[in-house]
Amino acid sequence: MTTYSKSVCIARDYYNSTDADRFYYTIWGGEDIHIGLYKTPDENIFDASRRTVETMARKLSGLKPGAKVIDLGAGFGGAARWLAKEHGCEVVALNLSEAQNKRDREMNKEQGLTDKVDVVDAAFEKLDYPGETFDFVWSQDAILHSCEREKVMSEAARVLKPGGEMVFTDPMMTDDCPTSVLQPILDRVHLDTLAWPQFYKDTAAKLGLEVVEFDDHSHQLPNHYGRVLKELESREDELKAAVSEDYIERMKTGLQHWVEGGNNGHLTWGIFHLRKK
Repeated sequence: MTTYSKSVCIARDYYNSTDADRFYYTIWGGEDIHIGLYKTPDENIFDASRRTVETMARKLSGLKPGAKVIDLGAGFGGAARWLAKEHGCEVVALNLSEAQNKRDREMNKEQGLTDKVDVVDAAFEKLDYPGETFDFVWSQDAILHSCEREKVMSEAARVLKPGGEMVFTDPMMTDDCPTSVLQPILDRVHLDTLAWPQFYKDTAAKLGLEVVEFDDHSHQLPNHYGRVLKELESREDELKAAVSEDYIERMKTGLQHWVEGGNNGHLTWGIFHLRKK
């Protein structure tokens, strides 16, 4: 039986809960449950979130049929399916939530992609794959949930082929942010700290990963959480049929904390593009 770290267990239990599963599937976009790149503040969440996937993919060279990709923290698997359909990639959608993975497998079957997307129940601190297995490592807003982020990055570097690329996003605190101001957010996600851009740059350098680019989209973080909050409030009566009122109220509070942290300049978000030397 696999033994997970405390932070992984907390995240797994949360995303496996009926309330979280139904909320993210209903409100957060359905397939892509990460921060979106919005053209307008009121844009559809799914469209903005899918734009993030498309923007990340354009940074990668050599996406082609048969390319091997591992998505760390794949959620409902929207990015994995997109990569399989648009580029013919063979994708491992690795994710710790069995509830999310069940939805992922169902959508893969509905869309005829079970031969292209392999959904794996696992955490990403220790990957059960030989070194130099994958052409690309992909991750969206997932690494924050680990209290061993350097280990996650080390495993990503290990399974990448020489010259392979990693592209990922993560909600982060700014490099000069005092941790104390983020306590409401940290309490909400049961973490001691968030990562920060320089942490990922320094960690990448230690692991032999060249930082090709960090594409800063800080303003999109409060945009996204504000958009999700607005969607929640406009559909609250509908959502109450599937999700507990206590969860809804806690989600409202949590989303507002993220919005305030972003607007106050304490949080950042963007797209990292790395290449293994």
